[in-house]
Amino acid sequence: MRYGALIKLTITITILTASLQGKATTTVIYSAGDIENDTRFNDVIEILRTALEKTRSKYGDFECRPSESIVPKKRTIEELSRDTHSINIIWNPTSEELERKFAVIRIPLRKGLLGYRVALIRKEDQSKFDQVKSEADLRQFIIGQGIDWFDNSIYNAHKINVIQAPYAQLSKMLAGQRFDLFPRGIGEILGEYERFHATYPNLVIEKNLLLYYQFPYYFFFNQKDQQLKERIETGLQIMRKDGSFDGIFYKYNLAAIEKLNLKGRRLIKLSNPFVPKDTPTTDQSLWYTPLKP
Repeated sequence: MRYGALIKLTITITILTASLQGKATTTVIYSAGDIENDTRFNDVIEILRTALEKTRSKYGDFECRPSESIVPKKRTIEELSRDTHSINIIWNPTSEELERKFAVIRIPLRKGLLGYRVALIRKEDQSKFDQVKSEADLRQFIIGQGIDWFDNSIYNAHKINVIQAPYAQLSKMLAGQRFDLFPRGIGEILGEYERFHATYPNLVIEKNLLLYYQFPYYFFFNQKDQQLKERIETGLQIMRKDGSFDGIFYKYNLAAIEKLNLKGRRLIKLSNPFVPKDTPTTDQSLWYTPLKP
């Protein structure tokens, strides 16, 4: 390399280094979950970290870590609304209320797959669910859900009975006949079955049904954290263009999509009357439809 070119390269590196050193480290704190060693959101955490990494050159270094303590879902929303910054990002199913209260990135983190549900049931009840063909048939059963989960209101809107309890107790309650089925996301159910099957051997994955309701799942921020929202949104757009967003989606979901035989199940659609009007439903690149040929 010529001496002049070497000098120019050295100056460029020095300027870039000085520029990065002049940027404050972005601190991102998310909920540690509502149970110990919660793995349900590993995909979302990887998306978050990747978005931060993709924007390091523009925005500088970052620290991304969970909150210091277990935080129930309802409290994460309360914490985000405060200025304490004990939590400064959450991921959640959307609603008109949330989109009014918080800054939102309307990129569905699981490409809409979270709205497709397969249930845990008691093994001896499979023959009952073999007869379920419609929403009306589904109303004969009681669904178990976590406290204040957003899809509770969807089931209630369809006059489907719901029992609410802390997430950690739901498998025990299902095994104990407190309710009849526990619908889970496609990316959740296999891991939960493995985790609870030894303790509750009468719990199995229902064989034939697939519930669906539109269920966008977004990142939300305090309205004062617009710079953090801008950084994450920039990173997500980079990921969508370079394929890394879809790469994470398939990494965590493809095996379950195939193993659960979604195309071979009877689909029961439930409308979601609470989907905000600004949901980007016409952009097909944002959504995954597992039942397409």
